[in-house]
Amino acid sequence: MADETENETPQDQQEPAAAEQAPEPAAEEQAPEPVAEAEAEAAGEEEAAEQAPHAAAEPEEQLPPKERRRKARSTHTEARPSRTPEERHAERVAERRQKAVSRRARRLSERAKAAERRASAPAAEPLPPVHAAVEGTRRVRQGVVVSDKAEKTITVRIDVARRHRRYEKIVRSSSTVHAHDENNDANEGDVVRVIESRPLSRTKRWALVDVVERAR
Repeated sequence: MADETENETPQDQQEPAAAEQAPEPAAEEQAPEPVAEAEAEAAGEEEAAEQAPHAAAEPEEQLPPKERRRKARSTHTEARPSRTPEERHAERVAERRQKAVSRRARRLSERAKAAERRASAPAAEPLPPVHAAVEGTRRVRQGVVVSDKAEKTITVRIDVARRHRRYEKIVRSSSTVHAHDENNDANEGDVVRVIESRPLSRTKRWALVDVVERAR
């Protein structure tokens, strides 16, 4: 009996030992699960990191050109250092002077090129006149001096007698003109001849040719 109990006790002791050793493989089997989860998370982060630049770039591509320029200007103004009004004024003045110098140089070069083109171009042929030259004789009229009171000017009455085209009646008419008399030769009552001339004053368009007959 003692042997049986002794044999039983080791079996009982062996059973708990086996029971204690049995969960170990289970623990070993559960250990890889956190590792796999960590690896999956790492892989997911890498994919997110790879997709992040594309996702960030997509809105920029979708922005209209005007919005992109406005955004670029805002970032540029933020990056610009703060300046005093005097510094800004000095920068504007320097920029204007630089532009003026470049503009002056460009104009001088353009003028030089234009002068070279004019010098190398052949001489232009004279254009024909638009209107033909008027060749004619100036009118000469004979009349009686009715006034010589003005200086170097006489008033001449020109009498005209012509036959009417329809009624064949002699029609007499007269007109007065102011003529230039340089030496004051004509006197009132003289018969003189006058000729057309260029405008000599506001009313003078005639000039004295000679005195045909002196007044008695």
